[in-house]
Amino acid sequence: MPGWAVAFIVVIVLAGMGVGGFFLARHIIHPYEGAKVEDGQQVTVVIPDGSSGSDIIQILLDAGVIHSSKDFRKAAQEQNADTSLKCGTYTFVTGMDPADVVRALAAGSTSSEGKLQIPEGLTVTQVAKTVEESLGIPQKEFLAQAKASNYTNEYPFLKEAQNDSLEGFLYPKTYELSGQSPTADRVIRLMLTQYANEMHSYDTEAARAELAKRYSNVTVSDYDLLKIASIIEKEAVTEEDRPLVSSVFYNRLNSGMMLQSDATMGYVTNGAATAEDLKKESPYNTYLNKGLPPTPICSPSSWALEAAMKPAESDYLFFFIIHNDKYQKHVFTETFEEHDEAYAKALEEQAEAEQKE
Repeated sequence: MPGWAVAFIVVIVLAGMGVGGFFLARHIIHPYEGAKVEDGQQVTVVIPDGSSGSDIIQILLDAGVIHSSKDFRKAAQEQNADTSLKCGTYTFVTGMDPADVVRALAAGSTSSEGKLQIPEGLTVTQVAKTVEESLGIPQKEFLAQAKASNYTNEYPFLKEAQNDSLEGFLYPKTYELSGQSPTADRVIRLMLTQYANEMHSYDTEAARAELAKRYSNVTVSDYDLLKIASIIEKEAVTEEDRPLVSSVFYNRLNSGMMLQSDATMGYVTNGAATAEDLKKESPYNTYLNKGLPPTPICSPSSWALEAAMKPAESDYLFFFIIHNDKYQKHVFTETFEEHDEAYAKALEEQAEAEQKE
């Protein structure tokens, strides 16, 4: 039989083998040769995003973590982990049992190297600080790039953004950037793309239509929903709070009241707003200005976004939340008299709780 015929038969046989077959094909055509490294040495291994199974095997062999591609493939198949090996930065020991390596890769990296964790409720400035701490990208460089006008053409939802601000749009999530040298632009695009993907799962048009039915004097855009969600993120503490806090703000908007949210002025002061702060003129002072602030005040969680789209059915116009290690009280009321009475009582109870410590 001619040589070309033998090669043709090999290709046909391997074509239906899936991932395992792909591993096998690479093994036959390009045999792996592991690094000659003494066993028991600690090594850091980076599995880049998008690596194939064969890529992962080669990286592990080159680092001396495993010595046999065949044994690794067998362990992966036994654990049904052929397609569940995760990218990231790992610390291994050379000459490990392939089964242990497979388990680690299937579980995912626990290393913080190359990971960017953006919690809910951060402002753009706080995101920039986190990016600098995690990835080494200077905060000033990130903030200089974080302008809505730099991305409007690619992300149409930014056309509503005010003050050229990306506030609210940098989606909170843990981003895996191991093995990369990301720029501020790259990181921002990842966050904006994630925001677009997350919002795609919501029917905001239907939500706005339903809100218009419930609140005849309120008309909101998608950007307004983001603003409201950001305020809920800062004001609410528990899962139960969020839809109730949302209902208070919609009821206030519907009745022509001011929002009177300390959190919107806290955005200006970069912390808790004092009684004196609430007397100062600012477009973010919702004690002095009706309606919503010019921009969101943070990047809200998905739970806050859902609460902004689906407020609780209530007639509440007032609330206060005291929540600390010594005392918790979450009260929603329809009248200021009820609010004032409940708040005074809560302050007394809090003082008593603190005296017992």
